[in-house]
Amino acid sequence: MIPPALGRRGGGWVVLQSLVLVAVAASAVLGPRWPGAGAGPLRIAGHVLEAAGVVVLVAASAAIGPALTPFPRPREGGELRSRGVYAHARHPIYGALLVGCAGIALDFSPVVFAPTVLLAIVFWLKSLREEAWLLELYPGYDAYRRATPHRFVPWP
Repeated sequence: MIPPALGRRGGGWVVLQSLVLVAVAASAVLGPRWPGAGAGPLRIAGHVLEAAGVVVLVAASAAIGPALTPFPRPREGGELRSRGVYAHARHPIYGALLVGCAGIALDFSPVVFAPTVLLAIVFWLKSLREEAWLLELYPGYDAYRRATPHRFVPWP
């Protein structure tokens, strides 16, 4: 199953992910806080996940360099990245955002988990569309995809 393009470069996917990220932020601000004594340890775990998300986001963004785009259709003249963080996960930026959003849920409100799950679905569908374009553009992408089985994070 290859999801629709939603625009020449996949701009509809960017709109969808942006709306869901706004829902994550709104849920963090407006949602109920974690109750009782468990809130402290949850917030600490949240901070750890948020920091991990930022570290992976920065590493993946630096590794992809000028080919970085929010659109699922790759930039013209880009090249396949398969080293660094991309040797462990095919879409580490999506993974970093998901880990960070899970951290926000633990840090702020359990309500944040709902849009985070929705974001995971959007990223999964967007990555399927993106990989169809990557297969067309890069002859080595299928071999890379087989060698790098993890889509978002380097663990199952």
